Amino acid sequence: MTKPQESIPAAADVLGTLGTMYVQHRIAGKTKLTLSLSAVGVCKIWHNWRRKNTDGLPGAMLMLWAGCAVPFGVYAIVQNFSIALQIQPQCFGGLTLITWGQTLYYHSKWRAWTATAATIGMAAAFAGTEAILIVTLRIPYAKGIEWPMMMMAIIASVMQCGGLLLPFWELSKRNGRVIGINFMFLTIDYAGAFFSLLALVAQHTFDVLGSTMYIVCMTLETGIFLSQAIWLWRVRHIRHEAKKAGKTYDEYIAQHPTKNMTRSESTETIADIEAAQGHEVSTETLVQPEKIVTNPTHSSHLGRVPMEEKVEVAMDTSPVSVPENAARVPSRE
Repeated sequence: MTKPQESIPAAADVLGTLGTMYVQHRIAGKTKLTLSLSAVGVCKIWHNWRRKNTDGLPGAMLMLWAGCAVPFGVYAIVQNFSIALQIQPQCFGGLTLITWGQTLYYHSKWRAWTATAATIGMAAAFAGTEAILIVTLRIPYAKGIEWPMMMMAIIASVMQCGGLLLPFWELSKRNGRVIGINFMFLTIDYAGAFFSLLALVAQHTFDVLGSTMYIVCMTLETGIFLSQAIWLWRVRHIRHEAKKAGKTYDEYIAQHPTKNMTRSESTETIADIEAAQGHEVSTETLVQPEKIVTNPTHSSHLGRVPMEEKVEVAMDTSPVSVPENAARVPSRE
């Protein structure tokens, strides 16, 4: 395990600041702003408030993200990362908790004061837990006991991985379409993880455990980008039709429900497969039983009855009166 950093090179400070604090982006095509990580989180919160919903953002995912900030914050502070990387988990966890509170209000329909109280309570619990861990784990770590700090890094990576895997469950419900995650914010978060990883590379010694969290983040967020790209490719024909009709994709699908995709096939393929399957099923269910009933020479050894026996049974069960003076058929000798 890497020892705590005794000094931070200037390059690590600069890259850590890029990964944590600043990124340029033009908003609404009008004003160029310098957005810090906090501002990005505030914009996400504002985005949810403007839409008045948090669809596509599972509360469990946000809680795992906020919770992983505690062990990773402990690890970053005790390992003496750059100041920017030490502040990063605190900002990330606090803003994620606010977003979690929004899911309680918009999705779970909690009252505003109840959701606010729950958010403040969780923030206080996380802050107190982190402070206690920092104070208590520094003592054994200074004596050479490393496994508690290793557990902090591992727990943080596992919690973040679990939080980023939950959106993939949401993606599976929508054929891979990303809903509720703004790609501007996802891109900024990806860039932040990338520059933070470079900051660890620029240190005097590379911290493998500390870099794991950033690598996990970048890998799973790449999967989210790819999922959306694949979905856009699969519905390209439908999006083209919607564009020609002057409607959005959702508006077009609402008016043409049959155009919507199932989980595994594209729209054009579904119609052909379903038509073929339906024809085969109807042929088998209607024609096959008819063959079994009407074919007198059916080869089944269980239900085979000679034709003569069928005639005799029919004659025995239907009595017929014959006149006495009826002409008799001469018998053959």
